[in-house]
Amino acid sequence: MIELLEASHLALEGENILHEAKTFSTGILHERVSGLDSQLFKCAVHSLELPLHWRVQWFDIKWQISLYEQREDKQSNLLELAKLNFNTVQATHQRDLREISRWWSDLGLMEHVDFTRDRLVESFLCALGLSQEPRLSSLRKSLTKVVILILVIDDVYDLYGSLEELECFTSAITRLSTMPPNLFLSSLLSLFSLTGISDASRRDSEQIQQLPECMKVCFRALNDVIHEIAYDIGKDEDWHRVLPHLAKAWADFCKALLTEAKWDNMGYTPSLEEYLSNAWTSSSGPLIMSHASFFVGHMNLEDVADLLERNKDLIYNVSMIIRLCNDLGTSTAERDRGDAPSSVVCYMREANVPEDIARKHIKELINQEWKSINAYCFSNAETPFVRTFIDVTVNAARVAHMLYQFGDGFGVQDGDIRRQILSSVIHPLALN
Repeated sequence: MIELLEASHLALEGENILHEAKTFSTGILHERVSGLDSQLFKCAVHSLELPLHWRVQWFDIKWQISLYEQREDKQSNLLELAKLNFNTVQATHQRDLREISRWWSDLGLMEHVDFTRDRLVESFLCALGLSQEPRLSSLRKSLTKVVILILVIDDVYDLYGSLEELECFTSAITRLSTMPPNLFLSSLLSLFSLTGISDASRRDSEQIQQLPECMKVCFRALNDVIHEIAYDIGKDEDWHRVLPHLAKAWADFCKALLTEAKWDNMGYTPSLEEYLSNAWTSSSGPLIMSHASFFVGHMNLEDVADLLERNKDLIYNVSMIIRLCNDLGTSTAERDRGDAPSSVVCYMREANVPEDIARKHIKELINQEWKSINAYCFSNAETPFVRTFIDVTVNAARVAHMLYQFGDGFGVQDGDIRRQILSSVIHPLALN
């Protein structure tokens, strides 16, 4: 029954027999789980909580090793090699975390911004969930920078800025994204100087200077990070050509956040369809994958653009899962605080149903997105770097399940996410 349940999560659209298999196996396991022996009990509970296909494999390794260690037929040499491999790879991750911690300390953003979440290690855990291989160290460190800035910018829009200030902030990011590569740097500098610039640049600069100091600090920090990542990607040659592409991804993200801020300011609750048409971008999925695409292979700028275009449906499916998992994990607390509506609230009001029915509907939407992802993955086993990009992208959906399975993984620091950090990043396995 456990294996049937796990297999049912590999279903494609229209495979009704696997849908029936999921319902059947779930019901049987719920009925009989309490009577299973110790190992089967652990496996059944594990699968019922979250199937293996929806889990980040690296975050599950310790659990799998512990389970294997309890088997009477275990091979001790194989077990020791598995533990040694885990510890060796984990040491690489610990080195990455030390380096990114020094970067975060040197950036000094938290010294000037007191309204946002300081979640460096949680951000690193997300980046680690997307890419565990030692060779992808640069990707992990860059994605950690992206995720921590996503949280900061999200809090600027959710908690701090007035609508007028947010429009100014968004306009400044959008202007950077439309600059030709050879003008990008001078355009950025012009935003903080009023000498020798065009009238349009002068207006932008004057607007930014009127923002609260902490928002100006966030803007500068974001631009610093865009430049750092672009240089990591292009080094001495093409880094200036990468800048507008990264800036555009941030501009699209900020525009989506601004739309949500406008809805909140008006007290407007969109339909579920209207909400999701914007929320898949505000989920940060497209932003993260736009950055990740530059690190998965030795490709020029045109190849990266082609990679993103050819995989846009996959990015959409994964971004939807990020958003829907986020809403399931945070919607109750956000509704109690009076925050902007989530997909759960939008569907409750649109369909006039209670919260439990709405949450069930959102979970079914997640199932549908996974079926689309399955179809895409089974039919796209191309060149190695394309396979790497697909794996990294799908892992983003798995990270979302991990983050929001038991609530808000970024909001609560003492819960399951802390235990996951200690297990995956801090504590090695004991060797005989």
